Amino acid sequence: MEKNNNKTIKTTTLSAQVAVTKTECGMNIVQALPDNPCPGQVEPFHGRGSCQMFNNGAFEFVQEKRLRGKPELKVDYGSLSFCTDGNDRVIFTVPAEMRADMPEILRKGIKKIINHLKNKGLSL
Repeated sequence: MEKNNNKTIKTTTLSAQVAVTKTECGMNIVQALPDNPCPGQVEPFHGRGSCQMFNNGAFEFVQEKRLRGKPELKVDYGSLSFCTDGNDRVIFTVPAEMRADMPEILRKGIKKIINHLKNKGLSL
């Protein structure tokens, strides 16, 4: 392990075969199959990211950080989040069968969010 600005960086190197399968719809499925599989060698993860495979067979994957924060306030059909990407989000999700009620749902939800921001001192 190396230390870098008080952050611990852990690198695990595996000897593995890489299988690349092209599906009928043109997608590539890449699998790393360790030569010596052993539970606990790496910490499992699931997420989005960027990857590239070079013509010499080298493969690299960089996981993207989730920029959206956990909701600070949840209201009926909506939420308020202060996010690490520098943006604040107000998100409403209303089922299609309640489309006719959407103006009232939005009005009530925004009112609760504005009151929450006033209580935090973030609104006039």
